Amino acid sequence: MLDKGNEMRKKKVFRLISILTAAVLLCSCGSKAPQPPQAQAPEQEQTVAGAEGTSEAAGAGTGAADQTGSGTSAGADLASGDADPADIRIGQQPLNVPDDNYRTYYEIFVYSFSDSDGDGIGDLPGVTQKLDYVADLGCNGIWLMPIMQSTTYHKYDVVDYMSIDAEYGTLADFDALIARAHELGIRVIIDLAINHTSSEHPWFKEACAYLRGLGPEEEPDPAVCPYVSYYHFSRERESSTWYRVSGVEWFYEGSFWDKMPDLDLSCEALWTDLQEMADFWIAEGVDGFRMDAPLHYEENRTEFNANALGRLYEYCKAQNPDFYMVSEVWASEAVIADYYQSGTPSMFNFDAGQAEGMLIRGGNGKYSAESFVKGMLRYAADFSAKNPYYIDAPFLTNHDMPRVANALNNKPDAMKRAAGLLMTMSGSPFVYYGEEIGMKSSGTKDENKRLPMIWSSEAPPAETTRGPRDADKNITSAFPGVAEQLTDPDSILNYYRRAIRLRNENPELARGLVTIVEPLTRDDQAVVLREWKGNSIIAVAYNIGDEPLTIDLAGADASDPDVANVQSRALYGFLTIHPEEEVTLEDGKLTIPAGGIAVLR
Repeated sequence: MLDKGNEMRKKKVFRLISILTAAVLLCSCGSKAPQPPQAQAPEQEQTVAGAEGTSEAAGAGTGAADQTGSGTSAGADLASGDADPADIRIGQQPLNVPDDNYRTYYEIFVYSFSDSDGDGIGDLPGVTQKLDYVADLGCNGIWLMPIMQSTTYHKYDVVDYMSIDAEYGTLADFDALIARAHELGIRVIIDLAINHTSSEHPWFKEACAYLRGLGPEEEPDPAVCPYVSYYHFSRERESSTWYRVSGVEWFYEGSFWDKMPDLDLSCEALWTDLQEMADFWIAEGVDGFRMDAPLHYEENRTEFNANALGRLYEYCKAQNPDFYMVSEVWASEAVIADYYQSGTPSMFNFDAGQAEGMLIRGGNGKYSAESFVKGMLRYAADFSAKNPYYIDAPFLTNHDMPRVANALNNKPDAMKRAAGLLMTMSGSPFVYYGEEIGMKSSGTKDENKRLPMIWSSEAPPAETTRGPRDADKNITSAFPGVAEQLTDPDSILNYYRRAIRLRNENPELARGLVTIVEPLTRDDQAVVLREWKGNSIIAVAYNIGDEPLTIDLAGADASDPDVANVQSRALYGFLTIHPEEEVTLEDGKLTIPAGGIAVLR
């Protein structure tokens, strides 16, 4: 049963919506660390601001719950206390979404996402059918986990780099997905595993057949069989991750599994094939690659691995100047920073994400607002030192980790708070499918982290998949599915929509340089300035605590230039854990509910 407080909150919101249905929505309206120059091309920049349906693609909602979206002010009227609070409860500022590589991505495991043909397996047409959902969430990028021909459910063991796995559909299906995504303003990046192939890949099979034909004293000759140089082969078993080639005394490296032999990226002939593969996908309309496991291209050889990333990225960028690349370097902040020397734009920020990262700890009340904003400065300093044009890629969890719901013990307010922090971080945040509805995982088994997307709890629709065959049964979510959450203004899903909406209204959140306003920052309270392009500045105020707080802006020392900068601004938007809660700025005092975030412009 739902608690009475939650029911009262819903009723108040729905009464407010009913009263204002016919109304016209409002559309008006120092610590510093070394930070990256703001990479931008103003001449090419496009902004989505409610034009010709593209606003919906960028996150403008259409239902009752959308009207309770990110709270906004009517500028100076609210700052002086003259505005009617009801006006700002449903108001939204214009969308302002530059068409660049700073985006909000949605990670999709196709197998478990949406089934279009009733076989229980998610497929590309199913993803295409759900792109409107992704757009309505506010995301303008998707990452498709591996889609190439493979022998496994996860498809990280590639048999053919220029193909679509038959379980997922055809190239024509992929073309349709790309076309629809681009219509909606959604860019598409695909998973690319070049650390290894499948043991069923023709390259590996031909190489092994060649080795079996060699005499005891013969050495492999790449001129006879070029594929023998594509992998790491040896007459000795060099470690526990080396496996015997069946029928012959040769061994090969397989860092992850004996069915996934490691490629040798020092082989020039291999690079010719990799570039042909890149040509193929760029011609198909792919906007970028998510690079799998570059930390393991060559163990403990950061410079080699970074150079391999940079080589492929530069090749792709020469064909598409807007090509994007984000890489999985599952390591410490210092190691992640070292991989930015590759010159590639993004690394997943594993330091900020996962259960012990500052985002989930912040959601759980175990990380202060002050520590959070200092963390943003630290990342900026460390990453920009290696690549001044880096784009951070923060996330909460992904397909290899227990889900956010598990990390935060199914506490919806904590899950919302973590998501709110994520959506104010610099760079391109990533949302793992189902995270926005509070889906859970179970234990350490990978299959249990990749369960079917819950489109409806009451009557699972036809598009519901059966999920991985070896996943445990009867793993149930503590929260309802998409259909039910869309009708609940206080749901986790509608919080995500409001959080991403706020991000899409304020491009400074993704792109702006961060300055901590020291006199206004302590413990669970923090205020930062976000400066973009040198003249577009917002102030962002956080309350990560469990109680409302009031920040006395008027009483702060105006001789501090950062304080004066904040004092000159009016309340522009806010994000609260519950939609009926308000942020107010009255007589120079900014009051923020527990877990709330305010934007001043």
